[in-house]
Amino acid sequence: MSADRELVLTRLINAPREKVYRAWTDPALLKQWFAPKPYTTPVVEIDVRPGGSGLFVMRGPDGKDMPNRGVYLEVVPNERLVSTDAFIKAWEPSEKPFMTMILTFEDEGGKTRYTARVRHWTVADKEAHEKMGFHTGWGLCTDQLEALVATI
Repeated sequence: MSADRELVLTRLINAPREKVYRAWTDPALLKQWFAPKPYTTPVVEIDVRPGGSGLFVMRGPDGKDMPNRGVYLEVVPNERLVSTDAFIKAWEPSEKPFMTMILTFEDEGGKTRYTARVRHWTVADKEAHEKMGFHTGWGLCTDQLEALVATI
C-alpha cells in the first residue's frame, strides 16, 4: 500500500489490549468514546465477525446524524480488527467506498500499542479525510478511548 492513500495514528495506551479491544467491540462502550466531543454516537449496531456488518451514527452538535456503515473483514480477538465501508451489509456494495480500517492492538508489557491504519480508495479520498481533521479527530477519540479503558 502506498503512503499516498494511507493515514496512520499510533499511540501507547496505558491499559491491557483486552480492554482496548473490548472498547472497540462493545456497543455500550463505543457510544462513550467513538466521536470527538461535542459529537456523540447515539447508535452503534455491530456484528463483530468476518462478514458481519456495523452501523455507527455520529450526531453533530447541530443534531445532524452522520451514519457510517461497513463490514468486518477480519476479526482476531484482542489483536486485530479490519473493516471497510466498501460494503454496507451482507456483501452489499456501498455507493461510494471511502476506506478500509485496520486496527491493531499489540501488548507492550501490560500496555497497548494501538495503531489505527486507514487506507483510502483514492489519493483524493485520503486528502479529503485529512482536511476533515483525521489527525485531530482520531487523536481526540483516542484520548477518549484511553480515558474510558482506564475505568473498565
